[in-house]
Amino acid sequence: MTTIDITEHDFAPIIQENDIVLVDFWAGWCGPCRMFAPVYEAASRKHPDIVFAKVDTEAEQALAAAAGISSIPTLMAFRDGVLVFSEPGALPAAGLDGVITAVRNLDMTQLSTGTAHRAGHRA
Repeated sequence: MTTIDITEHDFAPIIQENDIVLVDFWAGWCGPCRMFAPVYEAASRKHPDIVFAKVDTEAEQALAAAAGISSIPTLMAFRDGVLVFSEPGALPAAGLDGVITAVRNLDMTQLSTGTAHRAGHRA
């Protein structure tokens, strides 16, 4: 699968309707974004079961603001609709592979139990 461009209107449905979604927040004027683009595209072909999405922060300023993007590129990873990774900076191929492996290996049952447990302590 190749990367897909997403907007404010289809962001939430794409995140909610897919098991794993990676989102690259980028801009055309950004040098590190242009360096990361071929790495991200290559990973999308290597992992066809994962949705690789891109958000142009210039065209989608409201979405970038809602996502708390303060530096680009920023990579976010969602698993079962939950944000599990967010980090600014252009990753090398090995770094991106490491993120993908970590996201695949997450125990979402343990993660959701831990989140519910922490939320119960705040009440």
